[in-house]
Amino acid sequence: MKSHLLALLLLASSTSLAGAAGQKVDVVLNEGCMCCHEWIAHMQAAGYTVTSTELDYDAITAKKKEVGIPEEAVSCHTAMVGGYAIEGHVPAALVDRLLAEKPDAVGLAAPGMPLGSPGMGSDASAEPFDVLLIGKDGSTSVFATVEPDRG
Repeated sequence: MKSHLLALLLLASSTSLAGAAGQKVDVVLNEGCMCCHEWIAHMQAAGYTVTSTELDYDAITAKKKEVGIPEEAVSCHTAMVGGYAIEGHVPAALVDRLLAEKPDAVGLAAPGMPLGSPGMGSDASAEPFDVLLIGKDGSTSVFATVEPDRG
């Protein structure tokens, strides 16, 4: 996992990486969810300042609806950064790209819990996954496809 995430970080421009330094990320997550804590550590390692709140299922579901996450894009945790929602195990480099490009959108989502995404396992179990851009009308389109580094 570290090698394919490192490749993503290297693809991000130095301007977007500099913009991440100290950028505040607010995360709501299920009580006791370890993979969510691993994603938080991934974001912190990328230079983000992260605060988290553990909530029960109903409160998290309400938060997802409030910020505009469509049902087909749902994952385990929801974060807010720079006015955008980040749903699930989205790599930090793609959050960097989102903040640099500033599309008119709700945010990004890595639906489900893709194996090999930040917080979800190692290179041995990694599989390709799509990160979706969520439109303000609830539509989704592929923002990026993350390929595991098998080399």
